Amino acid sequence: MQTTTAPRTAKDTVLAYMATLTSGDLDALRGFFTPESTWTLHGDLPLSRTWTGPEEILDEFVPAMVARLHPETMEFSFDGVIAEGDRVLAEWNTRALARTGLRYDQHCLAVFTVRDGRIVSVREYLDTLHAHTAVFGG
Repeated sequence: MQTTTAPRTAKDTVLAYMATLTSGDLDALRGFFTPESTWTLHGDLPLSRTWTGPEEILDEFVPAMVARLHPETMEFSFDGVIAEGDRVLAEWNTRALARTGLRYDQHCLAVFTVRDGRIVSVREYLDTLHAHTAVFGG
């Protein structure tokens, strides 16, 4: 008798992504994205735009943000997810000491769209005034 594994739900995919993110294994994060995946950071920050593909998302966007923080002080806490169909709303907090000398304590929300077990788009929302002040020195 052949056994099959149930396909991973959108919620399962996002929870696995979050677990991988907190483990610090950035290379493993690549497998969650397709070449056409997009990550949109809304707002008017210097990094606000749509990033396409794992190379832009993980090799440009993430390092550009982390470079403005003291990485050894970074902490993530996840408040949970709500899922319906292929969309997942994720809520988390990012805390760190910014290179400006200010504390970065950011509450984030993002809408993930998942197809076939991979993230195809993310729309991230955060307090841009706090980010601009604490992280970008504005």
